[in-house]
Amino acid sequence: MKTFFSLKDVFSPKLFSTLRSYNKEKFLQDALAGWIVAVVAIPLAIAFGISSGVGPTEGLVTAIIAGFIISALGGSKVQIGGPTGAFIVIIYGIIQQHGLTGLLIATIMAGILLILMGLFKLGNVIKFVPYPVIIGFTAGIAVTIFSTQMNDLFGMGIQDAPADFIHKWICYFQHWRDINWWAFAIGIASLLIIIFSTKISKKIPGSLVAIVLMTLTVWLLREFGGVTSITTIGDLYTLPSGMPAPKLPELNLAEGQTLIRLVQDLFPSAFTIAMLGAIESLLSAMVADGVIGDKHNSNTELIAQGVANVVTPFFGGIPATGAIARTMANINNGGRTPVAGIVHALMLLLVLLCFGPLVGMIPMACLAGVLIIVSYNMSGWREVVALSKAPKSDFIVMLVTFVLTVIFDLTIAIEIGLLLAVILFLKRTNETTVIRSFSDEIDPTLSNDIRLHGNDLEKLHIPPFTEVYEIDGPYFFGIANKFDEISQRMGTDGQKVRILRMRKVSFMDSTGIHNLEQLFLRSQRCGMTLVLSGVNENVYKTLDKAGLVKMIGKENVRNHINGALARAQEIISA
Repeated sequence: MKTFFSLKDVFSPKLFSTLRSYNKEKFLQDALAGWIVAVVAIPLAIAFGISSGVGPTEGLVTAIIAGFIISALGGSKVQIGGPTGAFIVIIYGIIQQHGLTGLLIATIMAGILLILMGLFKLGNVIKFVPYPVIIGFTAGIAVTIFSTQMNDLFGMGIQDAPADFIHKWICYFQHWRDINWWAFAIGIASLLIIIFSTKISKKIPGSLVAIVLMTLTVWLLREFGGVTSITTIGDLYTLPSGMPAPKLPELNLAEGQTLIRLVQDLFPSAFTIAMLGAIESLLSAMVADGVIGDKHNSNTELIAQGVANVVTPFFGGIPATGAIARTMANINNGGRTPVAGIVHALMLLLVLLCFGPLVGMIPMACLAGVLIIVSYNMSGWREVVALSKAPKSDFIVMLVTFVLTVIFDLTIAIEIGLLLAVILFLKRTNETTVIRSFSDEIDPTLSNDIRLHGNDLEKLHIPPFTEVYEIDGPYFFGIANKFDEISQRMGTDGQKVRILRMRKVSFMDSTGIHNLEQLFLRSQRCGMTLVLSGVNENVYKTLDKAGLVKMIGKENVRNHINGALARAQEIISA
């Protein structure tokens, strides 16, 4: 029995193929890269966990479990997985509305969607998301992340800040008298350290330097300066001494709410997580391919991302995807196989098991500084500036997506952004598709479907009582109505044959078929014979299946214009 697909075609982890020629030298190289990436990932995982509304443990757990699975099962040799800034907005919104239970269920649902995308070979999904949409919601996420850090940066101590952008900033201005200048100084110092540390050494992450120095500073201020007003992670969160045990999500349903209803409510968020995870991971893998000269398996990568997001919630983790910054850190430090990503996950596990108390001493204002730099790097302001010089329609799509992401949420932004992009694409296609008419002669030098004989470049004469029209572009619903309007205005006085050149029609949809049928019937009523010219194989099959070949007559469907003109002459002479 023939199967719909072979599992091997869609799921071939790079780890298995790279281990065939693995050696000690490669391991040492990967181990060093994995250790350095872990150092980079520690502050990011903690910061992303806290900013998402969960905690530092959840961020680390996600980086450990998801990072391990994505490296072990993924379709890229160098992809590093874990929590990313792109998910902060979505996660925070889900927790606000549905609690932790809703987040865990949404993450599992997103994981299942990612697995299905991989199994059904939708690994090229990134190609169908327009560039302005990606830039728009990426910049919007960056602005949103930046806005969420003001509370910790200024040390305001706001317990329940509003989730939406406008009310959040109103709340900040209402609490400006509560600014903790010690915390603000720590945050600004962290920013300056991260910015300027790269000028000293690019090997050591600036975020790690800032965290170490600011944690030490806060400890000294507490112990010797009597300054206790600077909030640390340990003041807000209890860090476990070990890895959380897997458990089923607790279904704390609201009164009158059912599990099915909760799943329905969570599906838009789950879809957004899945789409964002797919886009970010495949973008990261594509960038990595360009650097190391390899080619990732996009479907395998999607399946690995899906498995990671299905498994991680059972340990209390949050959504994860491929992280481009950590992936590039892996490449730049010599990582060339998935072993580096596995080492990175094991190093993070060691931090969670052995250094929890030290993590608790990290000041919140310092983490705010780390995430502000992350938001700046995410903003893609150079791409935004470049798009301002692109066609206005692209800039509008980007701007609308950006505003919707900031003011409303990412789900609405992606939906509206994609819809606008589709509408504008159809508009452009409609504008660029040309419908030509010929009445006396056709220049063969302008046509590739005309059969020339030797050096005979004379123009082809159209027989009397014959009109020729040509569609230059796809014959689908975006253009079919346009041609329908033109065809209704075509002259019929004394005409006996109407030739429709379709050499540049690559495909037809149901609307195109319907309009072609109407054209045939109108021609028939006017006593005219419809002849099709230059019909390619695919379009012919479509017409034949729809019954139009039989309706028009096989003798009236020709491969090239010579045959169509000869057929017109036969009809006129009959």
